[in-house]
Amino acid sequence: MKEYIVLDKWTQSELEHILHESSEIKDIGARINFLSRLFLDVDYKESTLTGNINTPEVFIINLQGVDCFTFIDYIEAMRLSSSFPEFRENLKKVRYREENITFENRNHFFTDWREFNSEFVDDVTSNIGSQKTKNITKILNRKEDSTHFLQGVQPRQRKIQYIPSGAIDDSVVDKIKTGDYAGIYSEIQGLDVSHAGIIIKDGDFIYLRHASSDKKYRKVIDQDFRNYISEKPGLIVLRPK
Repeated sequence: MKEYIVLDKWTQSELEHILHESSEIKDIGARINFLSRLFLDVDYKESTLTGNINTPEVFIINLQGVDCFTFIDYIEAMRLSSSFPEFRENLKKVRYREENITFENRNHFFTDWREFNSEFVDDVTSNIGSQKTKNITKILNRKEDSTHFLQGVQPRQRKIQYIPSGAIDDSVVDKIKTGDYAGIYSEIQGLDVSHAGIIIKDGDFIYLRHASSDKKYRKVIDQDFRNYISEKPGLIVLRPK
């Protein structure tokens, strides 16, 4: 199996030390905050993973640049690990179904984590949104014209729960925790989310820590969550176990 590893600003021994230090933080939210804070200002870079219907998948660790999904991929694998070899193996578990490193088996959709990584995360959207939660059934990867977003990936019917942004008031925000993975619900047919990040609470402030593709930023930033979500269709929340 081919591998490609770029640790950028860290050496492997430095990363080993970081992972050991984070593993001693017992609170999961605090651990995710600690790890994800190290990625602030890392460049936004799309298409860092290799593989498609015509190109064999390569197992990649590239900390030089992240998109919204590889960012949370790395953080989730890191929070499960106390050493670099553990991180490497946990990334395979987080990113691929049954650690089968192929394009077809990569978790391309945010709610794939709910389906295939249920030992790591819970979908707590309905607990947080209670009666405000909406339910919809989508066929992921199938566009309105029946073509696919990702060639070579089988479309899947999936029930999705989300909280409409207009319903995200103080009672909802109070139930969200630091370290929760936030999926920004997409109204586009065939997609579950348009973006993903990590919730960070700091006193009375709540942030979305995410790899922003916005041309103003193009890096990992903390952004006011309430302002950000107010302009989006809704929210899906996965909570690490």
